[in-house]
Amino acid sequence: MRQQALEYARTHQDEALNGLIELLRIPSISALPAHQPDIHRAAQWLVDRLTAIGLENARIIPTDGHPLVYADWLHAAGAPTLLVYGHYDVQPVDPLDEWHTPPFEPTIQGDKLYARGADDNKGQFFAHVAAVEAYLKSAGQLPVNLKFILEGEEEVGSPNLDKFIQHNQDLLRADALLISDTPMADPDTPVVVTGVRGLVYTEIFMQGPRRDLHSGAYGGAVHNPLNALVKVLAALHDEQGRVTVPGFYDDVQELTPAEREAINAGPLTEESVLAETGAPALWGEPGYTVAERLSVRPTLDIHGIKGGFIGEGGKTVIPAKASAKVSMRLVPHQDPHKIARQFADYVRRLSPPTVTVEVVTHAAADSAVVDIADPAVQAAGTACELAFGRRPLFQREGGTLPIVATFGKVLGAPVVMMGLGLPDDNIHAPNERFHLPNFYRGIEAAIHYYDIFSTVAPRR
Repeated sequence: MRQQALEYARTHQDEALNGLIELLRIPSISALPAHQPDIHRAAQWLVDRLTAIGLENARIIPTDGHPLVYADWLHAAGAPTLLVYGHYDVQPVDPLDEWHTPPFEPTIQGDKLYARGADDNKGQFFAHVAAVEAYLKSAGQLPVNLKFILEGEEEVGSPNLDKFIQHNQDLLRADALLISDTPMADPDTPVVVTGVRGLVYTEIFMQGPRRDLHSGAYGGAVHNPLNALVKVLAALHDEQGRVTVPGFYDDVQELTPAEREAINAGPLTEESVLAETGAPALWGEPGYTVAERLSVRPTLDIHGIKGGFIGEGGKTVIPAKASAKVSMRLVPHQDPHKIARQFADYVRRLSPPTVTVEVVTHAAADSAVVDIADPAVQAAGTACELAFGRRPLFQREGGTLPIVATFGKVLGAPVVMMGLGLPDDNIHAPNERFHLPNFYRGIEAAIHYYDIFSTVAPRR
């Protein structure tokens, strides 16, 4: 059955690619209300596609925000059940003028497919859709019982996912969760991710005067909220790159020598990061390698500042309001809700009495670490080796996948992270792309995984 599926996948690569291109044309940007119809259009497209390839019970599931998409195939008697997760929402495309090709007109250049969502995450999860199709169209069945849950809010912090999982445990119950939403080390070196960082995403709002003021008439007497805001933001790190929020590091556990050795065993170096990013020099906590800073150390970053006049020309205005978006990536044992409170308290303490301040927490997600020895995780290593010809690295990842911690805690099953992206795929940036050889080999890795998982995974 596995060989039949592999042969089908190899002879139907164009069909898989055309399906992905159709999905990429839908601008399903979850952060922008104007794209809510596109979110629903993408969800319906997925329901239609999953039904067409032979999955059952495909449907849109409403939430308090953007909908989920569910489908299943549960006819492998006595076999374990696998839940495949992905997200069909994408990031905004700004700045649009830095795109070389239109972000929602997928373009192939060489072996790269350019489009918003090409890597994160439509291309990666669609490899599993194509793998399932290969089994069902060639052999008429799967070696495992399989469920899909596809989310429309990952890029805004998955605000409704935890509640859905809590209230739908029977629907989602499985012996493992499989996710492809992480990067490989390079085009030939797969990575099975064994941990992800948590997240707190906040927004600071400062109010000065009740209306914008002329800076010549009021400058020097009325505090400019932008001046106050940037001073607060500048105080969030010390000169060494450490976060200054009181208590921020209290629950961070130091790495063991063995953990540090494993983290630094991959190809990630200062030179590779400089080459990949084009930054003139690296920055960050002293005493930690670049691989450690990017995966197992907590961080704080400012993502945007808003206020005043930013158009062409000049306008000498003291703005009434200013705001900034700030996130923190967290490591195991850091409680995101505790960190959010500590951050808000610190910002209020730093803020002068000449402005009023509000701190809003938009998202909070736990970090997670998985057991590398679990048979479901080891099966991913074998599947990747068969598809890519090289044993994968087993390493932690710096990004955040809220479902990893929630699924493990609520349903008590392992989470397997078998990514297909590349570090230079420009996710969340202009000119996002997907390495097409990874797409095709990813389909084969998924085919291998379903078959191997069916024989090694214990029923939980």
